Amino acid sequence: MARKFLYIIAVIIVLIIAAGFILRLYQYELSEFAFVPDIEFTEVETLEPSVYDENSMWFSRGDKARFDNNPTLWKPDGLKDEAKGNAAIFFIHPTSYLSKEYWNAPLDDAQSQSRARLFLRGMASVFNASGDIWAPRYRQAAFGAFLTSAKEGQLAQEAAYADVLLAFDRFIADIDSADSINRPIILAGHSQGSLHLMNLLKDRIANTDLTNRIAAAYVVGWPISINNDAPYLGLPACKKNNQSGCILSWQSFAEPADYSQLKNIYDKSIGFDGKSRAGSKIICTNPVSGGQNLITTAQENLGTLVPNADLTEGELVDKSVPARCNKDGFLLIGDPPELGPYVLPGNNYHVYDYPLFWINIRKDAQARIKAFSQQ
Repeated sequence: MARKFLYIIAVIIVLIIAAGFILRLYQYELSEFAFVPDIEFTEVETLEPSVYDENSMWFSRGDKARFDNNPTLWKPDGLKDEAKGNAAIFFIHPTSYLSKEYWNAPLDDAQSQSRARLFLRGMASVFNASGDIWAPRYRQAAFGAFLTSAKEGQLAQEAAYADVLLAFDRFIADIDSADSINRPIILAGHSQGSLHLMNLLKDRIANTDLTNRIAAAYVVGWPISINNDAPYLGLPACKKNNQSGCILSWQSFAEPADYSQLKNIYDKSIGFDGKSRAGSKIICTNPVSGGQNLITTAQENLGTLVPNADLTEGELVDKSVPARCNKDGFLLIGDPPELGPYVLPGNNYHVYDYPLFWINIRKDAQARIKAFSQQ
């Protein structure tokens, strides 16, 4: 009987090990099965331009409407009081719609809207000492739209971007009606939000007077090709921490880092110049130094935001995470830090791109505003 019991236990262990191996081997295929919608793409109805006149279309709308439980105003315990800057910040939240029921998230989907608030709480809040934050709601592309090469994925992304453009135009109208054109603008996003921000820089900022109003653009969690994309964005990459009118971008991986799948997708994509991005270097800003140094120690990290289990609160821990840009343009952060269960395959700390360097980014934005005002 005991021998039979041990045999059963051994079989279970083998099955668990085999299941783990299969998950590692087919993790991307399984992700596609779990998240990519298997329905036909239905054209998303174009919103009226006036829709973003309504406060209900914003998670946060500067100082025009004081929303209850505004996620962008959150601050972690222990943070010292700071005088608020005069910047106008436009923040595009990352993908929060994980369902495969639609290609674009309905605005009344409670789960994705709640999740977006959590992301804004941990990411957009880093800028609340720099000025007023505008964070629009939009019909984001589903998570699965980024896991497929099917045309539906691209159509979903384009539909989401159309909403973002309308929101941005309303944002500019808001600040122009209330303030002088000398007010500095910070543009920021993450993941899908940064994809839309790249397009926005190309379509609304480059070759316009708005280039002279941008203190900084934080295009985080999405690769920017130095050769194929950067020349079309209207702003250079940040090279030092007292520079304004420039772009910061990074993608965080702990070591050993496996970004081969991401690099594969990047190499197969087409840049803004209509050419393949294959072999083109990626912009990598070290957020600890603001681009001044490509390699920084953990001692220079002024505060990592370590979230609690449900991401509703966080604790600041300093001197815990180093950073260095490697030759491929990815930001390596040393041994995997314990930040929570949302690390992606390959030691990809994508979800934590902002929290990893929360205080340094906060101070970086303030420095960009100061540099802008001194021009």
